[in-house]
Amino acid sequence: MTTRRIAVISAGLSEPSSTRQLADALARASAIELERGGEVAEIEVIELRHIAPDVLNGLLTGTHAAPLAHALRVVEEADAVIAVTPIFSTSYSGLFKMFVDLIDRDALTGTPVILGATAGTPRHSLAIDYAIRPIFAYLHADVVPTGVFAATADWGGQGTDAEGLPGRIARAARELAGKLTGSAPRSSRDLPAASEPAAPASASPHGAAPATRPTAPLGGAASRAFDGGFVPMGDLLPR
Repeated sequence: MTTRRIAVISAGLSEPSSTRQLADALARASAIELERGGEVAEIEVIELRHIAPDVLNGLLTGTHAAPLAHALRVVEEADAVIAVTPIFSTSYSGLFKMFVDLIDRDALTGTPVILGATAGTPRHSLAIDYAIRPIFAYLHADVVPTGVFAATADWGGQGTDAEGLPGRIARAARELAGKLTGSAPRSSRDLPAASEPAAPASASPHGAAPATRPTAPLGGAASRAFDGGFVPMGDLLPR
């Protein structure tokens, strides 16, 4: 039976923390999905609030105290990562970003990642896509399509529909397990080459008639530009 190591990054600042609660829920759901595929999840949670001084010192001095070095090693050697941050001032927390900045730039290449975020209001629900996802794209991680955002009101719902919090957690976990077990492409590099021939250059994707050149005669600089020749900008301006 294959064991998959999952590193869980929780950047919550309080205890108990809704950020940790979401991180634990995502970890449990991912373990369940892996078990359904005949695999075992080995989960290690990194509570950043416990190593916050080491994270700051690591950025200032470049030295890694033992707890920080262990946390980084867990993330960099994991088969998958679950990263959850509270949203402050419309974006990730400073502690979360400082820790991610310490991760080796190439360590997460191709690693499946679930992104999660918590906030008091659903007005911040897009923060995962406009603020957090680009960071992991820069690290070349294989982020699952479903980001899981939880506002305070989301914790009251008990439904399992796809749009509720439990449904979103389950969907993200399925996507992560699929990438780990091979039931879904790990990244775009693993997708098979297209077998269908490319459409003719003159074909329109919407079935409309192919574009044709204008029938009106073109002269001078405009004619040369249309035919693909280089024309200085000054020649295109009216005299």
